[in-house]
Amino acid sequence: MYALCQLAVYAVVVFQALLVDCAPTPVKDAKNVELDRRAPTITTVDARLFKIDGRTQYFAGTNTWWLGHLYDNRDVDTALSQIAATGYKVARVWGFGTTNNPSQSTDVYYQVLNSTGQYFNYNPENGIARLDYAVAAAEHYGIKLILPLNNNFDALGGINTYTNVYGGTHNGFFTNAAAQAAYKNYIKFIVQRYKSSTAIFSWELCNEPRCSGCDPSIITRWASDTSAYIKSLDNLHMVSLGDEGWLTSTSSYLPNNDGSYAYSGYEGVDFEKNLAIPTIDYGTFHVYADQWGYNYTWTNTWIQQHNAVGRKLGKPVLLEEYAVSDGEDRLGIESQWQDTILGKTSVGGDLMWQFGTKLPSGINPYDNYALYYGTSDYQALASEHALAMTQKTPTAYL
Repeated sequence: MYALCQLAVYAVVVFQALLVDCAPTPVKDAKNVELDRRAPTITTVDARLFKIDGRTQYFAGTNTWWLGHLYDNRDVDTALSQIAATGYKVARVWGFGTTNNPSQSTDVYYQVLNSTGQYFNYNPENGIARLDYAVAAAEHYGIKLILPLNNNFDALGGINTYTNVYGGTHNGFFTNAAAQAAYKNYIKFIVQRYKSSTAIFSWELCNEPRCSGCDPSIITRWASDTSAYIKSLDNLHMVSLGDEGWLTSTSSYLPNNDGSYAYSGYEGVDFEKNLAIPTIDYGTFHVYADQWGYNYTWTNTWIQQHNAVGRKLGKPVLLEEYAVSDGEDRLGIESQWQDTILGKTSVGGDLMWQFGTKLPSGINPYDNYALYYGTSDYQALASEHALAMTQKTPTAYL
């Protein structure tokens, strides 16, 4: 079997049968030094907060969706060292990367789905080795990673890469038996590969899952089944849904739940019912008020509403994405949201969308929401906020 594992490392795609016995090889940094593993313990829930490396605490973090899709180790080292220097505890990194046509792919990809089958990419240049390096480097720099295992959208291979092969529509993915079997096969591939890593903060079912126009019970059943499956593979790490936190009439007791878009259930997600699933450890919510038809001040209401649901159910909630685009008064707007989190809620943590910096290779994977390391806005909204969150008394009393 050792010989088979060696062959698998150099194959562009291999069947999953080779997976179980093929552990990641030691990873070296940009200077060819093998990375050590400093992150000492697995992160857990502690009532409505998180225990990170043995300490119950509030925290701040960031999104670096691209970290496992970088070709150059120097870029990974630069990003993670700066994230650690900021005082951030957690980074959210895409744990998916699927293509239906590898011959036309110019991106790093971890999985191939097409008419010939399901394969995993062990090519050290553009396959799972890139995520291996990101996970090992995160251990080295003491950063925890949230790994979403699928994407609602098409970027880097989401739900539609499954329905392209197994048939049906985007909304049908959640009940498509063949698509779900392949999805669980991929989950097993990733979870078994990294389940011993203390760098994993949580496994996330999907980035922003939506079933537009569906009854929310569809995603609730899917989330219950999938999260239970992940727990059967790894009962130590946390599991989250990765949703935007859409509210429905289930949460009609909340002030300002007016039935408008974010409260209508249109996207087929019921935050409160999903948070009640026993195998979902904490709740996630995102906010892009300008994209959703609300003003920026409304974001403070959205934060407090999710805090209230977490308080009701006795589970942590995490503001997993928030941003103001270039050209807006980012400092003035986002600092108000951060003040709400710090002073008016027991929201366990928040993750800025997204971290930006000058990478050694010269590539630029950012959008117009990036907050750049070393700028004055970054100092206030990232470094100073991270310190304030860490210093907040670790009790959930709001």
